[in-house]
Amino acid sequence: MHVLGINALFHDPAAALITDGEVVAAAEEERFSRRKHGKRPVPFSAWELPEQSARWCLRQAGLTPSDLDAVAYSYDPALARPAERMGLDDPWDHLRQEYARRAPAFLAEALPGLDPAKVRFVPHHVAHAASAGPLSPYPDCAVLVLDGRGECGSHLAGRCTNRELTVLGTQELPDSLGLFYEDLTQHLGFLRSSDEFKVMALASYGTPRFADRLRTHVLADNRGGFRARPVPWADLVPPRPPDGAWSQNHADLAASAQLCLEETVLALARWLRERTGEDALAMAGGVALNCVANTRLWRESGFRHVWVQPAAGDAGTALGAAAHVAGQKDTLEPMPTAALGRGWSDAELREWLERAAVPYEEPADIAETAAEALAADGIVAWFQGRSEYGPRALGHRSLLAHPGRAANVERLNAVKGREEFRPVAPMVLAERAAEIFDGPLPSPHMLFVHDVADAWKDRIPAVVHVDGTARVQTVDRVQEPLVARMIDGFERRTGLPVVVNTSLNTAGRPMVDDPRDALECFGSAPVDLLVLGPFAVRRGKAFA
Repeated sequence: MHVLGINALFHDPAAALITDGEVVAAAEEERFSRRKHGKRPVPFSAWELPEQSARWCLRQAGLTPSDLDAVAYSYDPALARPAERMGLDDPWDHLRQEYARRAPAFLAEALPGLDPAKVRFVPHHVAHAASAGPLSPYPDCAVLVLDGRGECGSHLAGRCTNRELTVLGTQELPDSLGLFYEDLTQHLGFLRSSDEFKVMALASYGTPRFADRLRTHVLADNRGGFRARPVPWADLVPPRPPDGAWSQNHADLAASAQLCLEETVLALARWLRERTGEDALAMAGGVALNCVANTRLWRESGFRHVWVQPAAGDAGTALGAAAHVAGQKDTLEPMPTAALGRGWSDAELREWLERAAVPYEEPADIAETAAEALAADGIVAWFQGRSEYGPRALGHRSLLAHPGRAANVERLNAVKGREEFRPVAPMVLAERAAEIFDGPLPSPHMLFVHDVADAWKDRIPAVVHVDGTARVQTVDRVQEPLVARMIDGFERRTGLPVVVNTSLNTAGRPMVDDPRDALECFGSAPVDLLVLGPFAVRRGKAFA
């Protein structure tokens, strides 16, 4: 059975393909269109289907639209209500609903040969849940979904038994932890439905002195639900202009909201643990990208295992919708990796380099070449294998640097055009992680924060955030042998089994996806070495 999943309605349009219960391909439209998040999350841009990513998924499997058994669309307009009846101030929402109702016809036009009768609507939060529980490593687990909104809710609590989902509870709008955090993101001068991770980073610089006042607006009800109503943010702290400097008040407000979010999510998880008795928790929804809250759940919720869908945001609903429909006919396999996007053969990469007319090398071991450059304090653009599905660079489309140089945080933020308060992450071999970092291990998808051991803080200062934590990515030698060899080579030269890893992109641009993107990024940013498969391009030679 071939099922194509589609997310198109709110933001982060994406497509995913499941064949006979196995995840074959998944990609976000932004990687093709080169527009961050694909489109803005407003109703009047809802017509942007993930046409390019959908066509690529089919090509990857050698299929045509007529070969599909079903197309799963991660929103069900039959469940939606008018915005005003849900307590939302959104005069354009009717456009979104109309677009969703017409989705089968739009998809048939975008994918010639598709029978529109094969389009199946999947409730938004069911799609989120199906991307987590049924595709997690745990066939039996609790499932928690939290985001901004779906058709008429913002939360789902459920249980998976032998990878089949049962819904145990939901929270209706207008109460929404995701919208609560989005509103604060906008108040602090950042882009809502995009920059929430910046608020989480800024929170580490503040103290939660506004928490008591925020708790009158946001709190759990101890029955598996919560209250999260609009906050008069300006009564607490004046808004920050988008290009303005942040103040201590802004950091304190971020810290207060972060604490309230953590407390509420923790209460929901504890209720779900008591209700289900499961040892494992699988999570999805945009709120599940809050790695600080995730770690607190791991420490305090009572679950032994916490697994977060790598594409926990709305892009992941394409995969979840496909899983929900496919699971009704086929036995689902766990998600094998986050590297589900495009990849190129060595011969194809060579063709790209020849076409670009840049001088390149083919060293005997590209991992050693990269390790040598990193040990010399060079910045390395690392492009290997299939691209990642989701917002984290996990060693396939990464910028790498030396963690022992504290100045490399500022240096990388300057290369990428990022705010100075944002941290960069450590990449570490899985077998070495426990001696350096305290937290949920392994952590292959960079979705938790870890306390850095005192003995290591001065040795790897570039990856230690202001609060003494790091957002760790562990590297498994079997799954990522090339990355492991690169880290080994770096440790032999420096004594450090850690490398700085951040996404290969510049501010406001999607992560690099194809070789052209990599070459353009290398040409526009002060990167010392571009690693493209087995090939190396050195700045000194390319721009001599």
